[in-house]
Amino acid sequence: MALVTTKKMFDKAFQGKYAIGAFNINNMEIIQGIVDGCKTKNSAVILQVSSGAMKYMRPDYLKALAEAAAKESGLDIALHLDHGDSLDLVKKCIEVGFTSVMFDGSHYEYEENVKLTKEVVDYAHARGVVVEAELGKLAGVEDEVKVAAHEATYTDPDQAVDFVKRTGVDSLAIAIGTSHGAYKFKGEAKLDFDRLETITKKLEEAGFHNYPIVLHGASSVDQNFVKMCNDNGGEINGAKGVPAEMLRKASAMAVCKINMDTDIRLAMTGSIRKYLAENPSQFDPRKYLGESRKNIETLVEAKIDEVLGSANSMN
Repeated sequence: MALVTTKKMFDKAFQGKYAIGAFNINNMEIIQGIVDGCKTKNSAVILQVSSGAMKYMRPDYLKALAEAAAKESGLDIALHLDHGDSLDLVKKCIEVGFTSVMFDGSHYEYEENVKLTKEVVDYAHARGVVVEAELGKLAGVEDEVKVAAHEATYTDPDQAVDFVKRTGVDSLAIAIGTSHGAYKFKGEAKLDFDRLETITKKLEEAGFHNYPIVLHGASSVDQNFVKMCNDNGGEINGAKGVPAEMLRKASAMAVCKINMDTDIRLAMTGSIRKYLAENPSQFDPRKYLGESRKNIETLVEAKIDEVLGSANSMN
């Protein structure tokens, strides 16, 4: 089974009031854990790759692993570039075989973001690849994305409509209160659902029916894995994510794609730390990586049930 675009995934998700999980991948065990969890739940999935992960995994290995996952599982799997920062990187990913790309021009002035995003959309659409873009700035640090809290800005609803009209982008990542990394909230968690509803309504009125919205920085920061890390030599103190019930509410609205990276990293790191602490004489990487893969699979199954609502989306 070949890799697919997100277009049909999102159409079904919008109408079914659920979201597709977009999980960041960095190695084979992470891919297998994610896809095995999705297979158990019969859910479509997006495997997404940052520019840093692309360099780390290397393009040919990355493509082969993603294609193997689609073939073995029989699931609808999209391979997506996360936070692409240039047309050159987008071109490289499309050449590799990505079916979806994100161009993140949110750090530019608005008109420059429109201009650059339109260039990416024109190039990608001519090659059958769909495009996600971002409007508004999410705070936090994750991989090569770094935005200070005072620089974060929520997405303006009227600007969102103008942006979609002028760029032709297929989905839009918006800022309503989520943030990148493991430290998302200092106080009470809060998402601006009114803003999400307004953006959706204005897009509908402008003729963009069932338009898919994306949430970045949407890991719940599973406290079990935070504790697992800390109990075994880690120092991840005060980590706090987006409550699952808030994300589930968003996915029942217009949010068709929810990005999760931190949760996967914590599950892998916590699993490895725990296994090695309990088995100090063990040096077979298959043992601790296998444990990580199993825990990632369990985590993804829980995300599908508690956050995404995408079980049986393959039906």
